[in-house]
Amino acid sequence: MAKLAAEEGCNLDVSTAGEYHVARAANVPAERLVLHGNNKSTEELRRAMAEGVGRIIVDSFDELDRIEALVAEGLPIPRVLIRVTPGVEAHTHEFVRTGQDDSKFGFGLSTGLAEQAVVRAASSPAFELVGIHAHIGSQVFEARFFEMAIEVLAPFVERHGLAEFSVGGGLGVAYVNGEEAATITDWAAAVHRACAAAGIGARVTAEPGRSLVAQAAVTLYEVGTIKDIPGIRTYVSVDGGMSDNPRPILYGSGYEAFLAREVEAERARTITLVGKHCESGDLLIRDAQVPEDLVVGDILVTPVTGAYGYSLSSNYNKVTRPAVVFVADGEARLVLRRESLDDLLTLDLG
Repeated sequence: MAKLAAEEGCNLDVSTAGEYHVARAANVPAERLVLHGNNKSTEELRRAMAEGVGRIIVDSFDELDRIEALVAEGLPIPRVLIRVTPGVEAHTHEFVRTGQDDSKFGFGLSTGLAEQAVVRAASSPAFELVGIHAHIGSQVFEARFFEMAIEVLAPFVERHGLAEFSVGGGLGVAYVNGEEAATITDWAAAVHRACAAAGIGARVTAEPGRSLVAQAAVTLYEVGTIKDIPGIRTYVSVDGGMSDNPRPILYGSGYEAFLAREVEAERARTITLVGKHCESGDLLIRDAQVPEDLVVGDILVTPVTGAYGYSLSSNYNKVTRPAVVFVADGEARLVLRRESLDDLLTLDLG
């Protein structure tokens, strides 16, 4: 994915040493990477700075200390953006809401910490301060929240004469029937209008992430068990579950399910789609609509799994991860093989 994104002309944001390493292994130039993270280690910063990372999004005063110490050791001066929390609470799940004052991310605007961080970075020879970054959360469906954040931050950007303003990402994606999300084009237009209205002269960047890839993928499950409890519920168990998609149990996320052999079939039967893990919370879709003729052995398709799917997966219960296949223009290419049982033992020293 890192290689594909880079080939399509995207820069990448990475938030851990692992994500950084994968991007570099995919031959993505360091200058096209933006290093995020609320707790970057000295070693993460050391490698990124040594290789000339494009931007570091500074998240804490401790991080400022670490960078200054590394520059004192002789590492190159990094280009940095200060992450600012604008105090805007987007209407989204609390676990992915990041723009409010009470957040583990960034420096608060209302508390004066953002001012302190920018002044310190601007006055220190250890930083090339290029701007600020803000991110109000994920799965935000209303452009007005982005407009509010821009309006709040504009005076700060202009007062400090900052050259770059990253509005972050978070544009929502529709996962189930009835959800409506702005297109990335409409969202970009709203951001552009808000920046123009606020008089922002800085270069504006964004991190569209999920809105680019979520709807580009589907997950296929094989039905293994259909358990009908008369008058209560019908459970349909598949060969995956919370190990390949924990979003339903983490965020209460909803999905749709379709029958692979007849995707346009009427879906009049209500079932609960569950995984094979040893706990009752292993739900994929609580009230899924499927065709009446669903049987054991059928393949069910859940769309919109291109973001925060495989990347959130685990080997819980020692379930192996599925393969990943790229499909384009009628051709399929295996890009991640299915894990084997022996793969589960690769780190075991016995």
